Order: sequence, then structure tokens, then C-alpha cells
Amino acid sequence: MTRILIPIDDSEQATDALEYALEEFQSDDITVIHVIDPIEAGYTAQATVPGYSEEWYEQAEEEAQSLFEDAQDVADEYGVTLDTATEVGRPSRTIVNYAEENDVGHIVMGSHGRSGVTRILLGSVAESVVRRSPIPVTIVR
Repeated sequence: MTRILIPIDDSEQATDALEYALEEFQSDDITVIHVIDPIEAGYTAQATVPGYSEEWYEQAEEEAQSLFEDAQDVADEYGVTLDTATEVGRPSRTIVNYAEENDVGHIVMGSHGRSGVTRILLGSVAESVVRRSPIPVTIVR
């Protein structure tokens, strides 16, 4: 049995990746991971507003729980119970590190479908995971 890791956020592409994995890997262990990126909190706000980072982090954890509940609702349609993980860090690096440290055999993730200048300027978590990962990665468009 292979452990499958599915990074999720609130995007349609993440839901598509989850549905793909549920269809293709029903008999495997499936873990959904949400990475809380501290960069999103903003350095200036953290430095100037006391308690802001704690409040931001609590809100980010609540959002992760909501994403996990939504993911489980989708998985229930397939009769699958998901494992969940919340990690903090830069998304691509954190996803690959989690996979390596938790005996994950395959990563399935959505692509945001960026192309051209947008992809170059913003980068792509999916592309970075593919480059860094020592295990197979399936990108669902």
C-alpha cells in the first residue's frame, strides 16, 4: 500500500487533484496536507502589531481545518477516510520535506495553470515540487 500526499488549498485545482487521487488510489492511504505560509502574514504587520502573528496563525489553522472538512466531504463520496496534516513553511519545500519524512510514495497535486510571464513572476509550487521531489509527482490540471 502506497501513501499518497495531496497538498490542498481553497482552489478548484486542489479539489480536482483530490478527486483524481480518490478515483485512482482508493485502496491506498491518502493524506491531505495544508501548508501555512508565514510569508502571507506580512513581515511589517508582524513587527508592528503585538499579537498579530498569533492571531493570524490561529486564523490560518481554522482555515486549514475547514479545508480538511471540505476534503473529507469529497472523500466520503468514495468511502475513503483521509489523514490530515498542517505544516508551516514555504509550500514547495514543506511538501517535499513532509513526503520524505513520512514515507510518502506519491504526491498528487493541482496545477494552477499559470503560463508565460505570470508563471515566471509568481513561480509555481507544483513546478518546484516536481523539481525537488525524489518521489513521483502527478500534476492534475
